[in-house]
Amino acid sequence: MDGEKRLGEIRQEIDQLDQQIQQMISRRAELAQEVAEVKLSAEDSAGGTVDFYRPEREAQVLSLVMERNQGPLGDEEMARLFREIMSACLALEKPMRIAFLGPRGTFTQAAALKQFGKSVTTVPLGAIPDVFHDVESGEANYGVVPVENSTEGVITHTLDMFINSPLQINGEVELRIHHHLMSQLENLDDVVRIYSHQQSLAQCRDWLEAHLSGVEQVPVSSNAEAARLASEEKGAAAIAGEVAAEIYELGILAHNIEDEPDNTTRFLVIGKQSPRPSGNDKTSLLVSTSNRPGALYDLLSPFSENGVSMSRIESRPSRRGNWDYLFFVDLEGHSEDENVKDALEKLESNATMFRVLGAYPKAIL
Repeated sequence: MDGEKRLGEIRQEIDQLDQQIQQMISRRAELAQEVAEVKLSAEDSAGGTVDFYRPEREAQVLSLVMERNQGPLGDEEMARLFREIMSACLALEKPMRIAFLGPRGTFTQAAALKQFGKSVTTVPLGAIPDVFHDVESGEANYGVVPVENSTEGVITHTLDMFINSPLQINGEVELRIHHHLMSQLENLDDVVRIYSHQQSLAQCRDWLEAHLSGVEQVPVSSNAEAARLASEEKGAAAIAGEVAAEIYELGILAHNIEDEPDNTTRFLVIGKQSPRPSGNDKTSLLVSTSNRPGALYDLLSPFSENGVSMSRIESRPSRRGNWDYLFFVDLEGHSEDENVKDALEKLESNATMFRVLGAYPKAIL
């Protein structure tokens, strides 16, 4: 068969498929609007507030998308496409404001967009307490804050906020941190100055030594600020993420220049909800016990007795007295799972302070 003729046939089939896909997306959007009407009707009858965004439902949908996927697109790419469809449909039900630790172009904004899609309004704030405040006051529907990095460790300021905040953890996002060298320039040889956060410069030290040895490195407050400076200054480049390159209209001179390719940051989604079990969940706790020999062992033993896996424990000073500590604990499973529920009841009876910070779907992408 003639090549041009075959190309024409393929393109015709693609056009037909595009039409079918568009019709199906429109039908899905119509159903989303019906969901909103049913929820609002139920709200009028029973009172209270409506949760248009359901973290456990979205996690279940995306898990099924990846289970069904047979290629040639990868699981993550297929899930990303569905995430954007879900985001656009949810915006028809209720437009959402998502507060995040700014400025614009940071990895925290990238995490917010990964979790909620691009049909939400993301609001950059200057500090972690500001994110908590906006969600508590209702200025934002949800917030996204960093909590842990695979190479730098725990962000203690985020943990400390939970001590006095009524908010719960509604979800988590894991983001592979890829650093890119970006600029208005077209050639590496023309770079005379590099802006970035001090941590990013350190995480790209080997690459910079190999490719831009001797070029001035200037630490700044954030990678987003670095990208802004590079967009305004001749001869400058920045190390930042793809979102910053898009916002500040910079070209990427080199991709993935980080020395540790598995560098990952975990972010928490904070809100007022209590998500139901999704089937693949995590529960986070804040607990304290008396300062005596064996107290921590006694406190945590119910997990072993009930077959509950503890994935992380972090201690923080309680600020109530010298050598008095609070423990932040992550468990595998949902607080409503029978074995987890039983373990938590036993733990609470032994703790001097006990609070479930949230039971929520695990990061799946």
